[in-house]
Amino acid sequence: MTTEKLYEKDGTLYDFDATVLACAKTENGYAVTLDRTAFFPGGGGQACDVGRLGGVPVTGASLSEGDVLHHTAAPLAVGATVRGEVDRSVRFPRMQCHTAEHIVSGLVHARYGFDNVGFHLGDREVTMDFNGELTEEQLDGIEEQANEVVFRDVPVTVSFPTPAELPTLSYRSKLDLTENVRLVSVEGVDVCACCAPHVAKTGEIGLVRLLGFIRYKGGVRVRLVAGIRALTDYRARCRAAREVSELLSVPQEKIVDGVTGALAASDALAQSNAAFRRRLSELIAGDLTPTDGNRAYFLFDTDADPDVARRVVNLALPATGGIVAVCYGKDPTRYILASSSVDLRAALPGINAALGGRGGGKPGMAEGTFSSDRDAIERFFRETDLR
Repeated sequence: MTTEKLYEKDGTLYDFDATVLACAKTENGYAVTLDRTAFFPGGGGQACDVGRLGGVPVTGASLSEGDVLHHTAAPLAVGATVRGEVDRSVRFPRMQCHTAEHIVSGLVHARYGFDNVGFHLGDREVTMDFNGELTEEQLDGIEEQANEVVFRDVPVTVSFPTPAELPTLSYRSKLDLTENVRLVSVEGVDVCACCAPHVAKTGEIGLVRLLGFIRYKGGVRVRLVAGIRALTDYRARCRAAREVSELLSVPQEKIVDGVTGALAASDALAQSNAAFRRRLSELIAGDLTPTDGNRAYFLFDTDADPDVARRVVNLALPATGGIVAVCYGKDPTRYILASSSVDLRAALPGINAALGGRGGGKPGMAEGTFSSDRDAIERFFRETDLR
């Protein structure tokens, strides 16, 4: 059996009739072989098609020894004629992006001599890896050229040169191919070996947008969206810009100034808050008094935070020969213990056992949590001699 691959000659074919040649049970359903198919089995960086066969869902397709296997949720009768329906909403956006990638890669190769050495067509965007560095200005120029190709609405065609013809042709390819080569040509722009379906004319792409790039393995990795996905991306960005504009109460064209001002105000507030927290720590530490009998300084403040608690401990420690204990937060209560005379690593197991605690540290400082309530914690530090 050898499936006639209709998608190789016409990527815009979504509906077709075919005869079922075989149907085999698989672990996740059934594998159906047809005499002809428009279902692309995946390859060249593009995922396989999905759709329906005779009304039965096709969850995927794969290539096996020259035949296309259609993975279905239910069996189909061998010998039956079935109607195949490729899901256009899935394939068409992929074709838009894939043909756009060919255009961009062809332009980069023609203008700068760099090769596309890596390509991934994801669910939202395309990434392309070029083996040379490009600047933002250069990529802006490539983007403009790519959209000019789209606006000219030039044909995208496929051909199958013979092994004898191949050496006479100039085309891009990641592999050194000698036979069964399928060339996809964007008129006047690019010729590339590729097995995937593409749009019939560049105008079907609508728009090519390069989202950005990073330096990658001595070259650049470029992110691209095209067609329907470019529209989706544009809508999302416009919505985000509108929401930021409303949050900052500035016109959309001035949101950069608005964000800059908000960040400056936030930084000033952070500095002011840091100074306040330092002063708060000093006041709290200065107000601490030792509890009776064991020279332990104790503070319980559910509103304190780790930074304030740690500063209080460090400020209060020189004033005592016993233990400074600061408890803060709730559910659970967190603690910081410090001492210049008591080995906390040795004392901590008894403290944790008494207060349902967990934690650890060094001989001079320990941190953790207590599960006991506030009264029990205060009573323990008031009544227990920890020296």
